[in-house]
Amino acid sequence: MNIPAKLYRFIDQLNKWRMQKISNRNFLILVALLVGIVGGLAAALLKGMTHGIAAFLQDEVRSQYKYYVYLLFPLVGILLSVVYVRRFIRKKELGHGMTPIMYAISRNSSKIEPHNIYSQIVTSAITVGFGGSSGLEAPIAYSGAAIGSNMGRFFGLSYREVTLLLACGAAAGISGAFNSPVAGMIFAIEILLPEFSIPVFIPLLISTATAAVISRSIYSEPLFHLVTDDWVFSALFFYVLLAFIVGGFSVYFAKLAGWLRLQYNKIHNPYRKVWISGISLGVLIFIFPALYGEGYLAIQQILDGNHLAMLQNSIFAEYSQTGIMVVIFALCTVFAKTFAALITLNGGGNGGVFGPSLVVGGLLGFAFSYGLNLTGMVDLNVANFTVAGMAGALAGMMHAPLTAIFLIAEITGGYALMVPLMLVTAIAYLINRVVLKHSIYTKGLAEQGDLISHEDKDRTVLSMMKLRYVLENNFTILRPDEYPQDRSHDIIHTKRNIFPVVGEDGKFLGVIYSERLLEILLGEQPEGLKKTMAELAEKPIDTVSLDANMELVMQKMNREDVWILPVLDASGFYQGFVSKSAVFNKYRALLVRQASYFDQ
Repeated sequence: MNIPAKLYRFIDQLNKWRMQKISNRNFLILVALLVGIVGGLAAALLKGMTHGIAAFLQDEVRSQYKYYVYLLFPLVGILLSVVYVRRFIRKKELGHGMTPIMYAISRNSSKIEPHNIYSQIVTSAITVGFGGSSGLEAPIAYSGAAIGSNMGRFFGLSYREVTLLLACGAAAGISGAFNSPVAGMIFAIEILLPEFSIPVFIPLLISTATAAVISRSIYSEPLFHLVTDDWVFSALFFYVLLAFIVGGFSVYFAKLAGWLRLQYNKIHNPYRKVWISGISLGVLIFIFPALYGEGYLAIQQILDGNHLAMLQNSIFAEYSQTGIMVVIFALCTVFAKTFAALITLNGGGNGGVFGPSLVVGGLLGFAFSYGLNLTGMVDLNVANFTVAGMAGALAGMMHAPLTAIFLIAEITGGYALMVPLMLVTAIAYLINRVVLKHSIYTKGLAEQGDLISHEDKDRTVLSMMKLRYVLENNFTILRPDEYPQDRSHDIIHTKRNIFPVVGEDGKFLGVIYSERLLEILLGEQPEGLKKTMAELAEKPIDTVSLDANMELVMQKMNREDVWILPVLDASGFYQGFVSKSAVFNKYRALLVRQASYFDQ
């Protein structure tokens, strides 16, 4: 017996034993703990690898041409990431950001390819460590989600249980990356599990807390330091103004992301994308050094009160003592960071917009408050407005205000700013939501009809269906050169009332209804006995493509008031039929599955 068969038997026996000895609820908690441990280790590994690569390139590489080569590092990082994907992953998919995780939940039974556990870490560490201007949070969430998904599948758990563990893994990744267990848990609930029940909290709490402990014990360096006592009531009006600015910018960010994605999709050669992105990044980093890597260093310098540091490390250092130049440079860095992050991701690098959204939001908050202070009319706390801008940008772009509030409060220690954070995130989120119905993560899924929407149950359930699962192909096929008398036995004894006419090559030619064939065979239409099936066939009211969205299929059926439609592939070859009966049966089954979603 080969090894895979032995392993399969061992897993099967292990699962039978645990089902007998351990209740499902307790077993989920144990697996959530294990997911948290592995997720915390993955987060620590990713942070250690990324910062190790960056430190080596910046501190250990010694050459008189170092700073010229320095500009090529982002190009090298993106190139290595693309080479890794094409060489080691090949036909398997390496997703970017949170969107593929949400797609896995809604359309792929929460299954994520196992290679994402390590591939996300390797490619993002290379991309960001070499200077790619993106964040590590989305890759580690993806890696954690892959850990949870594959552990659930390993133990033979159901869809709802695998989905819960997937969310635990993603939450553990966020918790380990930021040392923020509460934000990690809220992130999973707000982004991945918008409909949840109380029992979901326990596994999420365990996995996020465990991940934070493991990650912090290995890689204890905090992300940000902020010392703040409180906020003043007189600044409330300015927090509202900042919220409108950040909310508007989040709309711009999302629209620019969509436009750049379309432009890059026109470039079919992946290495051409690498060159375009790598060279562009090098130029941008040369002008704006804060774009190198995640960009968190610039934010920490602002929180430390070192407001002039961005200019001091740039080619414009001679203007670092001029306040208005600092503000202008910060605003230019905001727009440059937006471009840098998006071209990094579209060019083949791995990362996410989670981190860049924090950076641009923080810089907007800094430029706003520091600029107003220069007028002498007000005296705003620059650090407070910086973290408020970070929260607002995250809430607007992700449509996740609660995650933004608790994440910023945890990673900066700014719990005293809870009221301004709530105000800024709520306004920024509402502005983005009014202009753009979907977040930067869900827009693509919504356009493809793959988004689970808990506001529209019917569309949600239909989006979860795949046509191939409701396809019926047990119909009697008639050939175009046959006569009714030749197939009289099949016609009389069939249980179907429609017959597809299909050529020998599989090409669909039309349909014939049983009523007409029976009338011909019974002599009511004797002239029909002399006609071939091709002559008797009629064009159907409509046809359905095999890859069609189920919502579109139901729209066609309702518009034409038909109960059944033929299904063809892209070349027009017959595949079968789809009927309302089959759709309704599948619909009921999915409703049952949704109704029990995470109920214990």
